[in-house]
Amino acid sequence: MKNKRVPRAVREQQMMDAAVLTFARRGYRAASMDEIAEVAGVSKPLVYLYLNSKEELFSAVIRREATALVAAVRAAVEAGAPADRQLWSGLQGFFAHTAEHPEGWAVLHQQARTHGEPFALEVAAMRAEITEFVTGLIGAAAQEAGCDENLAEREVSGLAHALVGAAESLAEWANARPADARPSAKETAATLMNFAWTGLGPLMSGTRWSPGG
Repeated sequence: MKNKRVPRAVREQQMMDAAVLTFARRGYRAASMDEIAEVAGVSKPLVYLYLNSKEELFSAVIRREATALVAAVRAAVEAGAPADRQLWSGLQGFFAHTAEHPEGWAVLHQQARTHGEPFALEVAAMRAEITEFVTGLIGAAAQEAGCDENLAEREVSGLAHALVGAAESLAEWANARPADARPSAKETAATLMNFAWTGLGPLMSGTRWSPGG
């Protein structure tokens, strides 16, 4: 009996899975379509037929991995909870996803950012969406604390950018740890909350740092 033909959509995902592994391990420049085809278990002409050039394949991989990461963060958020609980649950979703998909995170955080347009723009769009979400949470926390007049809009945005940058750096650190010493997503999220939110707490109550003490 002949094997059933694999649907195109399924085959494309298999090819992109292979591309994620190859780009993460070899880097964009060194990765070849031959190697991607071999990992996917298909012919190189089929990869070109379905996904065109290596550049288009890399862009498709970035979009897929970025979409999955944003969806994981949003799905993890504890809707209706206080702002700090929402941020806490969102961070757990972020760190859980980056830990479960280390190759995808390597493509987004390392490869895509270092090869210029259009790849860097794809990652920037993902980062902007997450940062906008975090900005909303910090702004909501300021309103809950009754200090929205003290925290200017641009300051809230700056805090959100700093928090997202810290999360990205911490995910990179966590994934680089030996497997037996790697913290859980919950532990990593707690590390960032202890670093960031304990500082935001006094800020919400009007306590500010100044060079003069």
